[in-house]
Amino acid sequence: MIREKSCGALVYRDREGVKELLLIKHRSGGHWSFPKGHVEGSENEVQTALREIKEETGLDVVLCQNFRQSVEYFPKPHVKKQVVYFLAHPAGDDTVHRQEEEISEYRWAPLADVDSMVTFRNDKNLIREARRYLAQEG
Repeated sequence: MIREKSCGALVYRDREGVKELLLIKHRSGGHWSFPKGHVEGSENEVQTALREIKEETGLDVVLCQNFRQSVEYFPKPHVKKQVVYFLAHPAGDDTVHRQEEEISEYRWAPLADVDSMVTFRNDKNLIREARRYLAQEG
C-alpha cells in the first residue's frame, strides 16, 4: 500500500456580515474543492498548508486554532491518501491570484450555499465542520 499525505485549508472571509468560502476548480478532474497539496521534504502539516494556499491562491492566511480535520480515501488502487485540512482566513488582502497551471477557476461563495458546489462527500462534511466551528466562535 502506497501512502500519500496532503494538507490544505478551507479559507473563509467575512463580507458585510456574510461568511464566504473560497472554492477552487482543479484543472485535473474539474471538481470544486479547497486549496491543498502534497507534503514536501521535512515540512509539517501547517507549513504544507500555508505553502500550498500561497502557491494556489496567492493568499497569506492565518490558521484558526483548534480546527484540524483529516480525511482518507483511495484515489487509485493500492494508494491510500490522507488530507489534513485546517480552517483559515486571509491575513490581509483577500485578492486571489490563482495558480493557472493547476487552478482553472475560483470563487468566493456564501458558506450557506457551498454544499451544492462541491463534488465529494468528504468536502461536504468539512463544510459542515467549518460551519459548526465558526458558529461557536461567534
